[in-house]
Amino acid sequence: MQTEPSPTQTAPHAAGAVSADTHGNLLTIRDLRISFDLQGEPLEVVKGASLRIKPGSVVALVGESGSGKSVISQTIMGILPRNGSITSGEIAFSDPAKDGAVTDIATLPQSSDMMRRIRGGRISIIFQEPMTSLSPVHTIGNQIEEALVLHTPTRGRAAREETEQMLGRVGFPNPQRAYDMYPFELSGGLRQRAMIAMALICRPALLIADEPSTALDVTVQAQVLALLKDLQAEFGMAMLLITHDLGVVANMADEVVVIYHGEIMEAGPVKEIFGKPQHPYLKALLAAVPHFDMQPGERLVSLRSAAPAKAGNGKSKKAKPETAAADDLPILKVDSLVKSFQIKKGSFFSSDSQEAVRVVDNVSFEIRRGECLGLVGESGCGKTTVSKLITRALTPDSGRVTFSAKPGEAIDLTSLDAGKLKAARSDIQMIFQDPFGSLNPRMTVLEILREPLAIHGMGNHAAQLERVTELMRQVGLDPRYLSRYPHSFSGGQRQRIGIARALALDPSLIICDEPVSALDVSVQAQILNLLKDLQSELNLTYLFISHNLAVVDYMADRIAVMWKGRLVEVAQRSTLFRNPRHPYTRALLEAVPYPDLERQLDFEKMRLRPGSDTANWDEKFRPSQDGGQAGAMELLEVEPGHRVLVRSGTPASEVI
Repeated sequence: MQTEPSPTQTAPHAAGAVSADTHGNLLTIRDLRISFDLQGEPLEVVKGASLRIKPGSVVALVGESGSGKSVISQTIMGILPRNGSITSGEIAFSDPAKDGAVTDIATLPQSSDMMRRIRGGRISIIFQEPMTSLSPVHTIGNQIEEALVLHTPTRGRAAREETEQMLGRVGFPNPQRAYDMYPFELSGGLRQRAMIAMALICRPALLIADEPSTALDVTVQAQVLALLKDLQAEFGMAMLLITHDLGVVANMADEVVVIYHGEIMEAGPVKEIFGKPQHPYLKALLAAVPHFDMQPGERLVSLRSAAPAKAGNGKSKKAKPETAAADDLPILKVDSLVKSFQIKKGSFFSSDSQEAVRVVDNVSFEIRRGECLGLVGESGCGKTTVSKLITRALTPDSGRVTFSAKPGEAIDLTSLDAGKLKAARSDIQMIFQDPFGSLNPRMTVLEILREPLAIHGMGNHAAQLERVTELMRQVGLDPRYLSRYPHSFSGGQRQRIGIARALALDPSLIICDEPVSALDVSVQAQILNLLKDLQSELNLTYLFISHNLAVVDYMADRIAVMWKGRLVEVAQRSTLFRNPRHPYTRALLEAVPYPDLERQLDFEKMRLRPGSDTANWDEKFRPSQDGGQAGAMELLEVEPGHRVLVRSGTPASEVI
């Protein structure tokens, strides 16, 4: 697909009128320019963009955060912020329900009757974050039915029945019950399914999916993508898929449009885009994606460098040793960790009875000094809870966490009082998932980085300022930025500030909790390369928590797979991906969308046999029905360094 030539600019025309033929397209965007008024100065964010969407096709709009993707989608929907305006161009919508009558959306007032009929009725949108997109004070059924009532004559019982039918179509197991549930009662995957139901209830001609799977883990993402494919075929609708995930693009799109800083860089059929990329920016995007075929020592290619400056001043107290003693203790050893939470039974509002839910169930692992252990699993499996137990943000019900900051010295973190725990925490730091939410918006970068030094009484003001300056250079940021506040930085820069804060106290162990899941692929490559460089330079040890298996494959030496509070498989990185033994591990790997047209997801298999459904597992892997008592399941070593969770007494020869 080539983008269609921009028409010669003419004087503004009447609302809804179109100046040129749409060539049988459902939506045609020509020479679209959008500006935002920032303190009286116009800032052009979309610069002459042109693209087309054929009826029934999937067009992927690909680019980094800030490239203008979502602004284009907001403009199509007529929900552009008040300080935004279309300065030129057309958005020609050819509505099949009106015998192809063409309307120029760019000329319609956002509050006009015609725009209201199109918005939600003929063109619908699914937003990135389902929790913030759904009203917390209305039931799921109310919110879906509202769109039906606004755009169709359906009312009353008929509207409820049609809403319940749509909930069933998008995969709710009990649509009648789901109708009366609130968003906070649903998992992330079900909330996204509710958003899809709301978008499709009026059978739109065009669905805009704005990062529909970014906030979901890999298996739920695969289910949502399969659902979108099925519904698109059932309703015969077209889709504009906005994403930065090239794996999703390879599995969903017919045509691809690549955008950078508001300009279209390259466009064409998906086979040409992946088979013969032409533009340097597209080639760089493809090279920035971590994949399972990378060679040992191979690095991701970052679009922009974030290389750390070498310390070189002897300030770091943990210089990398030339050799490690063979009998050194693991830096961290977790033994039989258990944690339960009390939750209400039944409906959130209808019952006061409670039950204990075990979210971490007999978890044991160790991390050797200088290595990176990857901890992977779906949302809700207990990964973050394990990290909180290690740092004593939560207290375990039972089990031990033994930490060895110095070779030959070991302390039990679970038995420390407040004073000793504060000292131990200086050696264990965290990098959090959300680079903006984890930084205080009222503190400058200088104050953020000085805070841990002040809390632990490390140095005077001058020494702290010198250390903060060194930290900025280590993470590839200009020390002149120290007086700025977090809001003035990009997502990648904010995450580097978070990394600098974690390094401030020269820790031995850093827990990385989904450190790149909120970042697009090019910034992700920067951060991952930076973490690798810092690990090598400062002899750091990482516990790297993620649901992105390709990222973990790039970072980790060993990988532990977690399912419903239990470790189900632990092995060397190469062993785990070459020869996974547990059915859940295999299901995770099968759900990874590759940026490769030759390795498409098997949506049919995922529909019929979900990997996380224990009914599909062999008996030896299936959890016993005795409440998980000790001895019912065990991590069996099936080959050196490779352990798999099986029924007690299962021979290693049967775990194949």
